[in-house]
Amino acid sequence: MSGFDWLILILYFFLMIGIGAWSYRRVGSADDYFTAGGKMPWWLAGVSHHMSGYSSAVFVAYAAVAYTYGFTLYIWWAVPVAIAVFVGAFWIAPRWARLRERYQIGSPMEYLSTRYNVPTQQLMAWCGVLLKIFDVGAKWAAIAIILQVFTGLSLPLGILISGGVSLIYSTIGGLWADALTDFAQFIIQLVAGIAMFVIVLGKLGGIGAIGNMWGKLPAGHTHLFAGPYTLWFVLAYLLIDFLSYNGGTWNLAQRYIAAPSGSDAKKAALLSGFLYLFWPLILFFPMWAAPIFFPHLTQPDQSYALLATHFLPPGLIGLVLAGMFSHTMAMTTSDANAISSVFTRDILPNLRGKGKPLSSKGGLIAARTTTLVFVLLTMIVAVEQSSFGGVLGLLVSWFGALVGPISIAMLFGLLPIFRNSGSAAAIVSLIAGIVMFALDKYAFTVSSAAQQGYPVLVSAILYIAIGWFTRNRRVEVDQMMDALSRDVQVDDSSTSLTR
Repeated sequence: MSGFDWLILILYFFLMIGIGAWSYRRVGSADDYFTAGGKMPWWLAGVSHHMSGYSSAVFVAYAAVAYTYGFTLYIWWAVPVAIAVFVGAFWIAPRWARLRERYQIGSPMEYLSTRYNVPTQQLMAWCGVLLKIFDVGAKWAAIAIILQVFTGLSLPLGILISGGVSLIYSTIGGLWADALTDFAQFIIQLVAGIAMFVIVLGKLGGIGAIGNMWGKLPAGHTHLFAGPYTLWFVLAYLLIDFLSYNGGTWNLAQRYIAAPSGSDAKKAALLSGFLYLFWPLILFFPMWAAPIFFPHLTQPDQSYALLATHFLPPGLIGLVLAGMFSHTMAMTTSDANAISSVFTRDILPNLRGKGKPLSSKGGLIAARTTTLVFVLLTMIVAVEQSSFGGVLGLLVSWFGALVGPISIAMLFGLLPIFRNSGSAAAIVSLIAGIVMFALDKYAFTVSSAAQQGYPVLVSAILYIAIGWFTRNRRVEVDQMMDALSRDVQVDDSSTSLTR
């Protein structure tokens, strides 16, 4: 990297910190810190949802998939995510905003104490917190790998730099800082991604290369399904994506919770879905073309970074690197905020033995402290990522397989059709899904599709079946399902969430 590239990257970091400092003035309570006071515009919530949905792992682990297998990356990742978000725009997203309007929730887990009971809420909260430590750790490792290729910095130092900057602005600014930096990072990665696309297209011979490039690639790179990414793998991931992108990944639920109304949350989801459907076609194109320029890479996860360092002029390299940072920092800081909300609003009051929410000031102090501790733990996991199967192993084998069982009761619990499924259904489905994952990974020899699909299928079947046979229906749940089915009217009075 040239001095100009370093200047661009340093300015990017200062911009992120500056946004965090500005957002600090907008945070006066835990509600502001976790839900932006329910005042986040739908377009900002939509862009933030999109940016918080994937990290620089796209430029490392997914770039390796594109280099090795080709177009199937778009089919197994982008298309299922877009479909999942579009469906959730009508079924799920509005319900998150209505939960805040009617029940004043501050975390995605908070409503579960009423929907099921406190023990169920606590079990799901603890499982989700532990899982996200590994997921976010993988994302720090991914950006450190990219930084190493660009600058030669060691992985631990790369993790320290990216994690440290994120730690500053996310800790002081809360959800407002996350969302506003997401928007700034969206603009940066848009410019960087288009620049990379245009330059690679020029190296291939111009606009006609969009079609004729594929004949120069290895056999099978045009296949919709290739390698382990079979039709069954895609279908399994579609179900996982529906759960994850509609709130099973807690930071994505927060974007909907922060929207002013259910209709605003719906518009935010539709915007995010369109971005997932169309933007990856630009973003992935250089990754698909990489085998033409570097035909015998032994480390395909470095293909995108090599394209940037070989083809981009000074200044643009720093911009593209900032674009890569933007994805990771958008996702990890929003994850940290979500984890902090769950720990502060749901776990900590019960650990104190009182079961009552903290005061406004105490909640804000706890929120910032929890964010700090969570980011530090994920940085430790990032340093030790090789012990868990590397970046792709953490993202796909662990998070992809376990997010489904943890999310089933939380997402299905929002839908009236499953109102008969109570705490027994939630607990059994969660435990059975985790056990199924352990068996698939350590006892059985199964395909990638099975390893991803079996845990969530087992959880879903048990959740539905137990609800059908036990009919554990309560008045509070019926009232909640009715309340979440329509937006709050001006003359409606909100109901406080009883814990």
